[in-house]
Amino acid sequence: MKRTFITVIAAMFSASLFAQTEVDKFVPGSTLDGVNYFLPQTAFRLIVETEETVTTPGSLAKYAQHYLRMNDVPMRVSTQHKIKSIKLEAYGLPDHNKAINVKVKSKTIAPLVTLSPDGLLLAINKEVKQQKLSDIPTDIPAAPVTDPREYMTQEMLRAGSFAKQAELIAQEIYDIRESRNELVRGEADNTPKDGAQLQLMLQQLDEQAEALESFFKGTTQTSTHYTVLYVLPTAEKEQIIARFSSHFGLVDKDDLSGTPIYMNLQPQTKIPETVQNESTDKKKSKMIKGVYYNVPVRERVSIYTNTETFLQKDVAMAQFGTTEILSDILFNKGVTTRVSFFQQTGAIEKLEQ
Repeated sequence: MKRTFITVIAAMFSASLFAQTEVDKFVPGSTLDGVNYFLPQTAFRLIVETEETVTTPGSLAKYAQHYLRMNDVPMRVSTQHKIKSIKLEAYGLPDHNKAINVKVKSKTIAPLVTLSPDGLLLAINKEVKQQKLSDIPTDIPAAPVTDPREYMTQEMLRAGSFAKQAELIAQEIYDIRESRNELVRGEADNTPKDGAQLQLMLQQLDEQAEALESFFKGTTQTSTHYTVLYVLPTAEKEQIIARFSSHFGLVDKDDLSGTPIYMNLQPQTKIPETVQNESTDKKKSKMIKGVYYNVPVRERVSIYTNTETFLQKDVAMAQFGTTEILSDILFNKGVTTRVSFFQQTGAIEKLEQ
């Protein structure tokens, strides 16, 4: 069973950075007077792999120590959950505070603009494929348990009490162990000369002994589950993305039955401080009809609890970086400029002329 929790906290970004931004009833795509698109903010899809172990006591558990000298066998059903791994994939999510409209001029604008279905700018003057997230692994169910009753003799089945049944089953287990030892030592009357046949006989004896021992020591079944979390990092660099309980597994971040799972971001690159320059400002004011793109910063993403760290990964983040502009001069009719953009960040991936 797959479970999906969504953790989204909107990161506000001042729309005043873009003089031509149209937010009201914005629809991405081509219009008669230009091209509309969104710049992305970087979001995460986390795939959490958990392991569930269910222990079931045997029907003769209370006789385990007396007949087989087994100590500490389970006496009640128990379920334990454990986080095995957390994998992170970054993807671009449209930032509705960064809605861009590039106006068409008579002698400018790219003839071919590629947008994603949700309006992210992917390329200009070249065709690119939209990047897709990987497939989510399928849950792995626990292996079936052998029914130990298949190995019971008529005498065991007819036993008048649990104590008598436990005695007969224990004696059968000792007989199987002795037969196995005789085969290993080559002392059994029916010891095969063929090595493969010997291994098959030993395997069958082990399976029979294991099944009968489950009457006393119980069974343990382990299954694997994959849960998907969607997280949009914000300026608050540490946040609780979910909680985890050894009894219930992964639970929602507001469910206090579990301990917090934190996500923390630490900047790995520093954004240079903006220096006011009159000449540069004039040039930028003339580029207002160009193409906006993001300049992301690299953040180290850590996911952990108070006792264990599950992931550390450096990721380029759009919403903590800056926004720049490609001059419309690059897209004059006499110039064939080809540009592709990273879908996760909106940064320039490749620029060719």
